[in-house]
Amino acid sequence: MADVFADLVGQPEAVDLLRRAAAAAETIRAAAVEGAAAGDVAGAEAAAADNIAAADTAAAAGSAMTHAWIFTGPPGSGRSVAARAFAAALQCHRGTGCGECAGCHTTLAGTHADVRFVVPEGLSIGVGEMRALVLRAASTPSGGRWQVLVIEDADRLTEAAGNALLKAIEEPPPRTVFLLCTPSTHPDDISVTIRSRCRVVALRQPPAEAVATVLRDRDGITPDVAAWAAAAAQGHVGRARRLARDPEARKRREAVLALPRRLSGVGACFDAASTLIEAAEAEAAAAVAEADASERAALETALGAGGTGRGAAGAIRGAAGQLKDLERRQKSRATRAQRDALDRALVDLAGFYRDVLTVSLRAPVEPVHTDVAGLASSAAGKWTPEGTLRRLEAVLGCRTAIETNVKPRIAVEAMMLALWRG
Repeated sequence: MADVFADLVGQPEAVDLLRRAAAAAETIRAAAVEGAAAGDVAGAEAAAADNIAAADTAAAAGSAMTHAWIFTGPPGSGRSVAARAFAAALQCHRGTGCGECAGCHTTLAGTHADVRFVVPEGLSIGVGEMRALVLRAASTPSGGRWQVLVIEDADRLTEAAGNALLKAIEEPPPRTVFLLCTPSTHPDDISVTIRSRCRVVALRQPPAEAVATVLRDRDGITPDVAAWAAAAAQGHVGRARRLARDPEARKRREAVLALPRRLSGVGACFDAASTLIEAAEAEAAAAVAEADASERAALETALGAGGTGRGAAGAIRGAAGQLKDLERRQKSRATRAQRDALDRALVDLAGFYRDVLTVSLRAPVEPVHTDVAGLASSAAGKWTPEGTLRRLEAVLGCRTAIETNVKPRIAVEAMMLALWRG
């Protein structure tokens, strides 16, 4: 990789902003180091903290550094990619993210001693975990640059965890940077008080052409498959890559797009809902099975499983509580994986009804699902634009219901009935 921002597709404005911020950060860090070398350690750290806190009002061009950032954007826009790349740029030894030095390599690999990544495996991030992370992030950087805390899916912070993070952001350590990733700055995603203390980097949905170029030039995908996958993934780089490479992912998508043809009655609606839920569960189970098995094996080994020495059997019997805690965390991760898989299917379904609507209205836009364009045209001849719009709203309403913790099966069954009725 020649550049830490190379994987951030279709976001030139954000890359420019983050590069200038990294350059400003290095200036602040260098001043602090110079002050410390002169013997005024406390004064140097105070000056660094003052510089960061004042950065939002300085540099009208937006190049200044600040201690807390929020990366927002639709799914697939690259929120976590941008945060990871910015963390690497802050730790870069040669500039603003060369992609070649040890600081860049270790940060991108997730092994840098001064960079911590919070990737929630379950449905939420608890206060205990957040307090421990904030405490660790307050220490002096071991590599002499910055302590960076990257929180992916910060919208999953519990209220108590958000309050613990807020206190740290309000009174930041002199050389600590917080990078938060959320879908939006809406109060449902991130608290207003945290938002008011962070600089927001708004990412957009990458154009299909940019995604196709990455698949073709970087991944070696043939041009026609790259173009199809980029359009079908609706700007989501990771999903486009899976569709282009994984036959199973393509089969799951085809099964989802076949559902509208199956809705011939109430019984068919419930059957279709079961099919969709079971497919999401199977996909999620396959995704977490290997991680679950390796985690359990590692914990059992650490607790003495398989040992033959005195007390080994008693030790493993006494470890039931730790194994139960692991099972609880794995169950939470599986639930999250199921919801993510179901959401991907709903996005595909929404794309189909969007295509039907554009055909009905003769809108001069490219279809999302080019391979089922005939089905979309047939449906457009049977449904009114108003009926199609109601169906699209039913899919989007199902996504919202699941996000607000409605049981997925109930939400999907209600959606299927709405799709059938039109």
